[in-house]
Amino acid sequence: MKKLVYILVIAALLQACKAGKNYKGTEFNQPTSYRMQDTLRTVAYDTINTDSLQLETSNLRWWKMYNDPVLDTLVKEAFANNRNALIAAENVLQSRYALKIQNAEMLPKFNADFQATRGNFLLNQVGPTSNLLLGTAGVSWEIDIWGKFRRLSEAARADLVASEYGYRGIMIALVSDVASNYFDLLRAKKQYEIAKRNAKSRDSMTQIIQARYDKGIVPMIDVDQAKIQYAIAAGAIPQYRRQIVQLENSISILLGKNPGPIETGKALSEQNDDLELPLETPVQLLARRPDVIQAEYGVIAQNAITGAAKANRLPSLSLTGIVGIAAPSFSQLTLKDPLWNLGGSLLAPLFYFGQLQRQVDIEESRTFQAVYQYQNTVFGAVAEVEDLLIAISTTKEEIAIAQERRRVALEAQFLARERYDKGVTSYLEFLEQQRQAFDAELLLEDLRAVLLTNQVQLYKALGGGWLSEEEEQAAAEAEAEAQANNND
Repeated sequence: MKKLVYILVIAALLQACKAGKNYKGTEFNQPTSYRMQDTLRTVAYDTINTDSLQLETSNLRWWKMYNDPVLDTLVKEAFANNRNALIAAENVLQSRYALKIQNAEMLPKFNADFQATRGNFLLNQVGPTSNLLLGTAGVSWEIDIWGKFRRLSEAARADLVASEYGYRGIMIALVSDVASNYFDLLRAKKQYEIAKRNAKSRDSMTQIIQARYDKGIVPMIDVDQAKIQYAIAAGAIPQYRRQIVQLENSISILLGKNPGPIETGKALSEQNDDLELPLETPVQLLARRPDVIQAEYGVIAQNAITGAAKANRLPSLSLTGIVGIAAPSFSQLTLKDPLWNLGGSLLAPLFYFGQLQRQVDIEESRTFQAVYQYQNTVFGAVAEVEDLLIAISTTKEEIAIAQERRRVALEAQFLARERYDKGVTSYLEFLEQQRQAFDAELLLEDLRAVLLTNQVQLYKALGGGWLSEEEEQAAAEAEAEAQANNND
């Protein structure tokens, strides 16, 4: 028994070794701020409030800042039913099982075997016909001397964390997709109304021009031009109606249900389009974006796999043990004189024609690939934020110009109609002003949707964040407890 204890102690000490290098992070230069950041409008975390609770952006139901109950309802429904989110949740569950499986590789394995035979050739001896009942229980244990199994467990643990951040990334993207499609739907509905209103107005004008032509007041060219302008507005109606249905179908799929009508709330012009999200430094972005964190855990996992490949080149030590009983009949089975056997084996790879070393080289190469992929993800994350910052800034400028253009165009359309009715100007001038007003109204709705969508995309690019009802309640309780402690 003492020898067995000694063996186990030695085995435990040997397991303190680990082949390969521990992951110590990836370093590369990052800018200290965003080039397109407006320092005068930088928002601190404690300036954002929602439901009287101050939360960091990572734990903020950001889309609630639009104060559109319909959008809030759609996001909640997508969280509960979106199929891609459910698939990602299953990926996390599978990764947890995989980690448990890998951790079990470091433990002894037990098995049992029972055999019943009859014949004249038993236990390698020829004799009279007889029976043999044999029952054994065995244990086998490969001692993790060089940390091969621990490295693989480390890789499985990194894969689990990566899958969790992958799930988080999908949830953030889900918010972005629902909100972006919702704002597009609002845009399409508004443009549909504009097209119908213009078509109705132009149809009325066409009838007036036709009546004037019938009385010989205006030439036929005026009638033709009026019909063309009506056709342009009327032709836009089915285009926007098609967009409405297609966007409703897209949102329905995001909500995890069959395509159908989608309720909408506030119009685009009523949405809060002056939101400012807190901007951290690009370096801090590394700890916020799920795709960046997921990519780094990919490096950690691959680094551990490389260590396991190195351990495969070293000797492996295995211990085995068997205990059992044997008898010619059930009545004679007894534990009085059991069968037993203890053993150990040391297997050392000697000459594999470089196969094991080449496998290490492959895994090291894959580690470099994982590092490069991680760095590319970081570069892309910073560039995405920069792109959206300039897009939001310039779109706001465009909207200000488009609003003035719309105001002037509608005024010019009204004046041109008055001038035409009084015979001061030609019908072509009125048609041109009518076209300008129509285009100006449509353009303004396009820009409003673009701005809101860019804000949603910036939320996603900054790492997003969302809370379930339970997490939000827990956060509120934690905040209340912290305030109580401060008061004490």
